[in-house]
Amino acid sequence: MKKKALAMMMAALMVFGLAGCNSDSDSGSGGGGGKSEKKVINLYAFTDEVPNMIKRFKELHPDFEYEINPTIIATTEGAYQPALDQALSSGGKDAPDIYTAEAAFIIKYSQGDAYSYALPYEELGINVNDKIKEAEIAQYSVDLGTNPDGKVVGLGYQATGGAFIYRRSIAKDTFGTDDPVEISKIIGGGSGSWDKFFEAAETLKGKGNAIVSGDGDLWHAVENSSDKGWVVNGKFNIDPKREEFMDLSKELKDKGYHNDTADWQDAWFADMKGEGAKPVFGFFGPAWLINYTLADNSGGEKPGEGTYGDWAVCESPIGFFWGGTWLLANKAVKEDKEKAEAVAQILEWITLDTSENGLQYRWANGTMEEGKVGTKDVVASGAVLKKSNGELEFLGGQNMFDVFVPANENANGKNLTQYDETINSYWRDQVREYTAGNKTKDEAIKAFKQQIADNLSVTVE
Repeated sequence: MKKKALAMMMAALMVFGLAGCNSDSDSGSGGGGGKSEKKVINLYAFTDEVPNMIKRFKELHPDFEYEINPTIIATTEGAYQPALDQALSSGGKDAPDIYTAEAAFIIKYSQGDAYSYALPYEELGINVNDKIKEAEIAQYSVDLGTNPDGKVVGLGYQATGGAFIYRRSIAKDTFGTDDPVEISKIIGGGSGSWDKFFEAAETLKGKGNAIVSGDGDLWHAVENSSDKGWVVNGKFNIDPKREEFMDLSKELKDKGYHNDTADWQDAWFADMKGEGAKPVFGFFGPAWLINYTLADNSGGEKPGEGTYGDWAVCESPIGFFWGGTWLLANKAVKEDKEKAEAVAQILEWITLDTSENGLQYRWANGTMEEGKVGTKDVVASGAVLKKSNGELEFLGGQNMFDVFVPANENANGKNLTQYDETINSYWRDQVREYTAGNKTKDEAIKAFKQQIADNLSVTVE
């Protein structure tokens, strides 16, 4: 998932062909004799990221006979899921053969209301369990793509385990070092507790700095490190770690440890440039936050410009993940053996191929395009990351893979529900009402529960 791409993608339906040069002369699809038919694989996605990956796949596999017909619908205004649901339920030749789901709603398509449409990878002929082990795919990612029958129906190409991303100059000025190992100790990296983090916040405050930009920076870490999700056995549930967020958020605000920004708003981006109310020490997030958000909002394009090059990553106090995209195949694909084999080729190249010609190695090392150095990203395969170079100028030359490989392994994928996108919105609003002093904690929780009861098919006690 790339938030930059999501923000830029138009909300309207966009359909385009990626490989139509010889569409009229393509050989038949195996269905019947006579006039040949164009071979097409329909793809539904919410950004152009996966369509562009498949375009690259076709360039590297010139004998691949299928055209790709992508339908791209942004998640803006909630447009993507209803369109995908309609296409899946309608079926027919225009139904998606491959479709994508992000972390906010993967559970709906792998385990929830729409899981019955998803075809297990093994039924495409992919030796998925062995290849997952060989590729060292992080368990949280596998868990989220596993259906109620224990079959893997979705895998990602990106790993989104989270770390703490901090300003080196502020670290040196405040703590006398910018060494990631030392900074991790100072903020309680791996401790499972926020105690040392808030001690560091007090020290930073003494130097006129904020430890984070806003409470949302902490929320993403808290949300995806909780033991249980918002719904357990059909009943609404508030995990103790998520409830504790109310107190953490209030402490951040009351003690002036942040700039009280909201994520994805202008003030949040200003803090990345070092242009906010107080200098901000760091942000919690995965590699995509570095590549597609911090870098774009650092105020520079090379070391010495803005905050570019003044960053580093270290272990978070708690393990978490944030975001990601999973690829699923429509069960209807099995009706066409030849197409099923083609779909399997694509899915395997994107999600499980650990060779230097696979997508993941190319993406991890910034070699997606021949002769051009591109963005290095943290991919799903730990095996690929361990043989790749994750050094970034943006991070002062640090190899980010050294931090993100264990971060991916420490993430928990068993605390999401299909309602998270909606519930999180209600929750964040009510927490801010509490921290602003407009409601007591009990009043905020009561209002939160009422929103759930009024709007979702969940039992609230």
